[in-house]
Amino acid sequence: MMINKSVVKYIQSLHHKKFRDEHGAFIAEGPKVVEELLQNNIFECEHVYCTENGIRFLNVNLKNKLADRIIVIQDFELEKLSALATANNLLAVFKKKPMANRLNISNRITLFLDDIQDPGNLGTIIRTADWFGIETIFCSNATADCYNTKVVQSTMASLGRVNIIYGNIKEELAKHDNIKKYAAVLGGKNINTVGKIKEGIIIIGNESKGISTEVLVLVNEKITIPKIGEAESLNAAVAAGIILYSIIE
Repeated sequence: MMINKSVVKYIQSLHHKKFRDEHGAFIAEGPKVVEELLQNNIFECEHVYCTENGIRFLNVNLKNKLADRIIVIQDFELEKLSALATANNLLAVFKKKPMANRLNISNRITLFLDDIQDPGNLGTIIRTADWFGIETIFCSNATADCYNTKVVQSTMASLGRVNIIYGNIKEELAKHDNIKKYAAVLGGKNINTVGKIKEGIIIIGNESKGISTEVLVLVNEKITIPKIGEAESLNAAVAAGIILYSIIE
């Protein structure tokens, strides 16, 4: 069936944060990402748009469950909806889940992201956090939107399992004087000497500027990953993974 112009306009609008916020919805693209999110069953699915070739990627149970929400369209129509350079057989629209309004960080490790602006980095950090059992990531308001299409693609179903909260990072850190705060910086304490921890806040900074001065004054300890080669710095997502592996008990 042909999809009408209003549907096309609605889905295209979801490529922009303003309209994702307004409609409370986001897009996932590609068989693997869509199927994982559907099976995860955390996000309510509005519709699945797929080509004749794309529908075969859904398993029988999902086809039966979503029978009234699967819309088969032509390749050229999917290209109009897609944010990818090459449309990938399947596109689904999901409802965003409500953002938690309370941050529980006692007896656990929590990630704080200070202006991580690259969607790919954010997506990888979310997926890495899920791997290490991190329940919550607190993001500064200038951090990339977790429902950005690139973030969704790189997180897979981890987006549903990790609580993502946005807010004023300085104000939030100031609320938790009783929790030790570790800032990932160049020239800090060797991460290998920190030891294993069960509770704490780990702060990862902006890709080019690092952690802001206003945030650094609130931390208890500056930590760093020792350098062996000549690279100037580490990718923020890679650094987050190494730090989590090094200090999680």
